[in-house]
Amino acid sequence: MNISEFLSPADTLIGIRVSEKGKLLQELAHRAAAKIRVPEQEIIAELLKREELGSTGMGNGVAIPHARFQKIAKPFGIIARLKQPIDFQAIDDQPVDIVFVLLLPTASEGEQLEALACVARKLREPSELAKLRKAKKASDLHAVLTA
Repeated sequence: MNISEFLSPADTLIGIRVSEKGKLLQELAHRAAAKIRVPEQEIIAELLKREELGSTGMGNGVAIPHARFQKIAKPFGIIARLKQPIDFQAIDDQPVDIVFVLLLPTASEGEQLEALACVARKLREPSELAKLRKAKKASDLHAVLTA
């Protein structure tokens, strides 16, 4: 599986300005809602429910909030590189500046795990993170992720 299968250039964002995790998740849920036809409040509720289990901040300034929905047929991603890092209660206690929201169908557990693993592998590589942080435009950010 490749990230290009569930992340479009239009869902690649640079320079997002938010002050805290809840506002970020709300903004990204709002953007995702129209694309996947799931109510914004349902997306926010599921993302926050997942965060209550433990932060999806995986360290090195990266978070991968994710949730599952019966109403969608395939994985959907949206990535945001923040203007300023925010606290995400990450495992390394470092603020987060790269957030990849992954919304997954409940039907295919194998596909869910594969999509999540695909994103985690890409965002775990220091060289890839450096390229993502240097990208000047959203299209450059998308190109790094889908290469």
